[in-house]
Amino acid sequence: MQIGNVTTPFGRRRMTLALVKAQLSTANIKAGKSVDKWKVYRSACEARTILGLRDRALAVLNALLTFYPEQELSEESNLVVFPSNAQLAIRANGIAGTTLRENLGILVEAGLIQRNDSPNGKRYARKGNDGAIETAYGFSLAPLLARAEELAIMANQAAEESRRLRVMKERITITRRDIRKLISAAVEEGAAGNWQAVEDALVSAIVRLKTAKTAASLQACLDELTLLSEEAINMLEIQLISTESDTNDSGNRHHIQNSNTESLNEFEPSSRNEQGERMVPQRRSAAEPIKAFPLGMVLRACPQISDYGAGGVISHWRELMTAAVVVRTTLGVSPSAYQEACEVMGPENAAVAMACVLERAGHISSPGGYLRDLTRRAERGEFSLGPMLMALLRTQEPDGRKSA
Repeated sequence: MQIGNVTTPFGRRRMTLALVKAQLSTANIKAGKSVDKWKVYRSACEARTILGLRDRALAVLNALLTFYPEQELSEESNLVVFPSNAQLAIRANGIAGTTLRENLGILVEAGLIQRNDSPNGKRYARKGNDGAIETAYGFSLAPLLARAEELAIMANQAAEESRRLRVMKERITITRRDIRKLISAAVEEGAAGNWQAVEDALVSAIVRLKTAKTAASLQACLDELTLLSEEAINMLEIQLISTESDTNDSGNRHHIQNSNTESLNEFEPSSRNEQGERMVPQRRSAAEPIKAFPLGMVLRACPQISDYGAGGVISHWRELMTAAVVVRTTLGVSPSAYQEACEVMGPENAAVAMACVLERAGHISSPGGYLRDLTRRAERGEFSLGPMLMALLRTQEPDGRKSA
């Protein structure tokens, strides 16, 4: 059997420790092990992105397998094939000689085949008296047999990654459509808000999406679009709730005016103090809540907040809120300022705001005053966390691009 032996390449090709390790791994093939060669080949095809293989390399591997006479790769059989380059090129769809040699090298580096070179570099087999192959020089297929299970796992991983990318792209398409149609509806029906800014942010996100190729960059684009969609929905929801509230108040006032017309003084404040209390504006949080954003998205936009979590990790909203209290103390934000933010924005969004302040602490002279300003603007309906999170999220993109 031509397996488990360490051999060095012929000619100027270098020997590396990686090649030694790959050859030694084939010595651990269980006695009697066998596997369908085409099943292993399909696994290698499905795992080609993980293995770093291109189509030409797979075509060469297919051609090599055709020179193995049996259907099953077996530990008990000779696993070395010895075709000439001319024969290989024909079975690899007429591939050019230089391309053939290049892709043979790729297959060796990927650990799918091994070179078993003869003293003069030629590929041939020597048979014994009984006609069976005694010694063969060429390419060993033993790595395919040794790594059959590993290749099957890689194939499953590649299939799952492909499925995840497909789902991610579907979500990106739907989110883009939602944002575009929300903008159109808002503009056509005259909804208040800076819809041009939302449009500009969408265009910028689409530009980045066109260059996104990896799963990480696509996820960053999806996060940005999700934030933008949440922001657009939040703007519309605030207006719709406000409109509904105004309509109800108008109806209530109309009802009061039409009933008890003979006792107008009954609804006047009985004292100056009571009148002053009725003039105090109510917090907007009860009627117009600010949306909480996904925790994972917040942590990607504001990674420094994780350092203040227990063990340097934040896994739940409660842990984020606990970390925000620690950050509040660290940055010197007064308890009253943070309590007011919690009352107006809600505890989750106040914690997110605190994480954003921490992320931009180097550019903020007074974190406490900055948080109070955000709270007042949120109370008036002039502030939402979405744009701030999107700006911070862009600074954390994998390619290192920083927002202006």
